[in-house]
Amino acid sequence: MLTVYGVPGWGSAISEVMLTLANIPYRFRNVDGFDQPGPQRDALLKLNPLGQVPTLQLDDGSVMTESAAVALMILDTRPDLAPAAGTPERQQFWRLLVWLVANVYPTFTYADYPERWTPDAPDQLRESCMSYRKSLYLWLESQLQASPYALGKEITLLDIYLCVMRTWGPRHQWFQENTPKISAIADVVCALPELQNVLRSNDIIG
Repeated sequence: MLTVYGVPGWGSAISEVMLTLANIPYRFRNVDGFDQPGPQRDALLKLNPLGQVPTLQLDDGSVMTESAAVALMILDTRPDLAPAAGTPERQQFWRLLVWLVANVYPTFTYADYPERWTPDAPDQLRESCMSYRKSLYLWLESQLQASPYALGKEITLLDIYLCVMRTWGPRHQWFQENTPKISAIADVVCALPELQNVLRSNDIIG
């Protein structure tokens, strides 16, 4: 059984929810505090020298990182969690999956620890990143034309990203007021019975 090294509510939540949706069993190891010197960070660094979550240790002992790579790994066994090959929806799935991790993720990298990058102006960097992130979500909203999920009637791993990321800044109220499509998709995912336990353990639902 694979092991997910992460922190409840952090980026590892996306991998946890994707694995749960795909019915792939896993163990969770909480490495809260990994971003500061200490035993949790030391344990994580032994597997992933970048010291990031999620870090997955697979059944054969190998390591998988990066949520998009985890999604691709899951699709090897659950291809039904992406649109069918050869369809326009499939192309949009790949586009938006890569777009999210390439564009939105970096705003967290810089805004969560602004003092690492601009020690003389951390608040300014944090505010700039949040403003830019909001503009990205507004663009994403304009790309979502289907329902009840991002790409139509069937859930895909892309919907898991939207569900989890809605809980991060700028948080629920902003999404509800400014990106109602994203908010509605997240609501549908949050209502799925098979995801209730993992969503609660990551503070995505109450």
